[in-house]
Amino acid sequence: MNTISETPLFLRALNGEKVDRTPVWIMRQAGRYLPDFITLKNKYDFFTRCQTPELVTEITLMPIKQIGLDAAIIFSDILVIPQAMGVNVEMKNNFGPYIEFPIKNESDIHKLNISNVEEKLNYVFEAVKMTKKELQYNIPLIGFAGSPWTILCYMVQGSGSKTFDIAKSFCFKNPELAHKLLNKITSITIDYLKMKINAGVDAVQIFDSWGGVLSHTDYNVFSYPYIKQINDALKILRPIIIYPKGCWHAINSFSKIGASGLGIDWTCSARNARYLSGNNITLQGNMDPSRLFSPKNELIKLTKEMLNEFGKEKYIANLGHGILPNTPVDNVKVFVDTIKNFS
Repeated sequence: MNTISETPLFLRALNGEKVDRTPVWIMRQAGRYLPDFITLKNKYDFFTRCQTPELVTEITLMPIKQIGLDAAIIFSDILVIPQAMGVNVEMKNNFGPYIEFPIKNESDIHKLNISNVEEKLNYVFEAVKMTKKELQYNIPLIGFAGSPWTILCYMVQGSGSKTFDIAKSFCFKNPELAHKLLNKITSITIDYLKMKINAGVDAVQIFDSWGGVLSHTDYNVFSYPYIKQINDALKILRPIIIYPKGCWHAINSFSKIGASGLGIDWTCSARNARYLSGNNITLQGNMDPSRLFSPKNELIKLTKEMLNEFGKEKYIANLGHGILPNTPVDNVKVFVDTIKNFS
């Protein structure tokens, strides 16, 4: 067992322990903005990259080697879960995820198969094992999944959306069916994350990317209980980070369920996040990803302000959402270096 001093910085912060500096990683750090990633992107289609352990390992390690972050996140996608359930998901260029036959009724839900995860998603577990072998001992590996609500959004809407109107109206018209679907997604997600943990990930993040399209009342019906169920099943195994984008109203609830970390987006101030969470959970975030396009001295100033506002303890520096394509690599380095050299 590691002694305290040997525990990686990221995990110490996640456990609420004392740290000598703030750790930093970036959502979607493996890809998009890195020239070497674009080269692979032009050579292999999206799901080929996700399903080839050697490529996953190479992509996951790129930002660690090139930017020097304190944690790696396995290169994958939240939509491997619907694929494992038997839904055909395509990733279309300049469009995003596309499902030709979205979920419409009870028989569609009945047909979803949540067994044999180990076999169907074996490529993910192999990639985790391979990546762990290549990572330095002091760089932990994060595994992740989408929240059941966020996965439902894609499965019912059939693609990305600003409003997820089809998904929401499906849930409001057929709450019983919605809960049937959410239960199936929750069940397969718990199995999937347990296997990722067995394969070697050091922490798990749950992305509720579309929680923010729900009102507080509806969030407590269709999203929060299912994230809590996943957290309850896994928190004794590994530290869990919950990232509920656009859901400042849920910060208080999430701070009380025994998760280790809570991702904060840029619409919620550090002060409010600390207040709402009662300062009893590690916070992660929350630079606006668009701010990485700012002139360098402006970026340094904003990064230092963020660090001062959150404070050193119980804090992991990150963006408030995934890094944007076309973000200048030099600016990413400035952001990371400013955090690492801050005192």
